[in-house]
Amino acid sequence: MGSIKKLVIPVAGLGTRFLPATKAQPKEMLPVVDKPIIQYVVEDAVRAGITDIIFITGPSKRAVEDHFSPNYELINWLKKQKKDDVAQDVKKIADLANFIFIRQKGPYGNGTPILCAKNIIGDEPFAVMWGDEFFYTSGKSQLKQLIEVYEKYGDPVLTAYKVEKKDTGKYGILDALTVEKEIYQVKNIVEKPGPQNAPSNLASLGGFILTPDIFEALENTKLGKGGELWLVDAIFKLLKKRPIYAKLINGTYYDTGSKLGYLKANVDFALRDKKLRKEFKKYLKKIIK
Repeated sequence: MGSIKKLVIPVAGLGTRFLPATKAQPKEMLPVVDKPIIQYVVEDAVRAGITDIIFITGPSKRAVEDHFSPNYELINWLKKQKKDDVAQDVKKIADLANFIFIRQKGPYGNGTPILCAKNIIGDEPFAVMWGDEFFYTSGKSQLKQLIEVYEKYGDPVLTAYKVEKKDTGKYGILDALTVEKEIYQVKNIVEKPGPQNAPSNLASLGGFILTPDIFEALENTKLGKGGELWLVDAIFKLLKKRPIYAKLINGTYYDTGSKLGYLKANVDFALRDKKLRKEFKKYLKKIIK
């Protein structure tokens, strides 16, 4: 049972919640302060030891490819302008990992991009993260926390995050047994149950460690809601055959795929930025009466 080195990030979605901003640019490339959303996701993964990142892209996602590819012309220009620090920051992006880009083929839904990576993943466990949500953690990254659970138990691992009861109508909620502190064995995932029917306040969010048998499960999963192929439907199939675990993530969760989540992320990261913090705080105090 080797460690996890490959990560799949689906980025083929149309970003309709951010139109018209996403008409010509991917939502994953919208900036949180001075870095695109997708870079926070990638950096989380690299901190966890991921070396190969497979983006499943669509027709309007060239900007994602360009962002993670070397741009020697820009780096040389920055050096000539004596902006060596910025040149270094730009160079680092392409050096973060080995990046692979695959165009999505098949039906809509978040199961299809996973299936598209089958030939590159082969017969090894791998990680999946979404391109528009991530955690800010002061210690181990989200993916590192999941990988450690996989290395202990050898079975798929989902992300769990505590939400308020009133928010249980927004997420898939885990029905799970506590195995040890902050680690659960999943019995079921109840889709958006609401406070009356929620089996817990543990939401299943983006971030998975999956085993290669997920591919067969996906291939045998019927198209679900909206005529789309859903990863959670394939995970249900696996649940009948093997244990699946969940790890409670300590950190702040950002869903930058929603407008409110995106705005919260910008405010929080601006307040964490040493250069911006003081002036920005002053400004916020002035406008919030």
